[in-house]
Amino acid sequence: MPAAKEIREVIANGSWIRKMFEEGAILKKERGEENIFDFTLGSPYGEPPPAFLAELVRLISTPPHGLHKYMPNAGYAEVRQAVARDLISMTGLPFTQDMVVMTAGAAGAINTALRSIISPGDEVLIFSPYFVEYIFYARNVGGVPVVVETDKRFQIDLAAVEAALTPKTRAIIINTPNNPSGAIYPQKTLAALDTILAAAERRFGTTIYVISDEPYRKIVYRGMQFTPPASMLRNTLICYSHSKDLNISGERIGYLAVSPTAEDADEIAQACVLCNRILGFVNAPSIFQLAVEKFQSYPADMSVYRENRDLLLSVFEKTGIECTSPGGAFYLFPKSPIEDEMEFILAAKKEGILLVPGSGFGRSGYFRVAFCVSTSTVRNSIPAWEQLVSKLRNRETKG
Repeated sequence: MPAAKEIREVIANGSWIRKMFEEGAILKKERGEENIFDFTLGSPYGEPPPAFLAELVRLISTPPHGLHKYMPNAGYAEVRQAVARDLISMTGLPFTQDMVVMTAGAAGAINTALRSIISPGDEVLIFSPYFVEYIFYARNVGGVPVVVETDKRFQIDLAAVEAALTPKTRAIIINTPNNPSGAIYPQKTLAALDTILAAAERRFGTTIYVISDEPYRKIVYRGMQFTPPASMLRNTLICYSHSKDLNISGERIGYLAVSPTAEDADEIAQACVLCNRILGFVNAPSIFQLAVEKFQSYPADMSVYRENRDLLLSVFEKTGIECTSPGGAFYLFPKSPIEDEMEFILAAKKEGILLVPGSGFGRSGYFRVAFCVSTSTVRNSIPAWEQLVSKLRNRETKG
């Protein structure tokens, strides 16, 4: 029996991130790992903090009673209390544990949030460039993804948002700091967005929820500031993951929090608990729920990311590759120096540089660089970047 038509199409097109990552594994065997500079996968650099590993050891060696048993589907009360306290500190809003559901990472949180509020045919606005799976998440629940372009610096185009809103609009997914661009949405933009959404709600007689995907909120560079969307946007559902701040992406632990200012907040929170169960997540892993309890406000290690970002921006400036400096996260999203981004991606691969095309994120003509790698990898890649651009320029001159 064949797979569903839509799934067959997705498999055929595949994920560019995974495609390039898998090609990289082959090239490393052929040319030697030291000659391949893999900037494809957004996996955080380094190991978990020693304090976190010590907490894991403590939980495993002296487990609390019932650690491996069933629990409330929303998660352990003491962990949700810790999350609520951190959210109060961050947003100034009166979060309680009843507004929090522990989830299988941010992906689990987003899918749970969408299932809780979307009915078939409802529209979900998604800003481009976007994390590609947002499209699939919206479709999973019968939603209709509506892509809204951001401006040249990857900031929200408020006029474009206003034009895209319809009576069917039920949700907007925002991601700040953004994957793939690293853009951070400033406070005034978020406040203006809330005004636009409130006007649309009055006009259409509907409620529009903001699903805020925030796994990179602790990875913010000097001179930039992360504004919690929930502090500016009334109807916000926060989706968080500890993948990036504690370097535990494989553990899939995060949470979904309903803003106390959201319309029908209590009902939405109850819906999220139900949907966390019926989607098959049931509850977040017990050991890792307890392990992250004390680490809600723990800072991310920025040292490697800051140095890598600055090194690559310097190389791009020197070689003439146009790139907006990211305010956060660990990605660069430069403009392809030649019109055909795929031609550039293939040329880069010949030099041992592995990248992901911008079309994989809904923005053709660009490419993503995930610089969550060792600083030595970035430094060693510099001659390859320079040679790549030099060859392309020579080819254009001869042409």
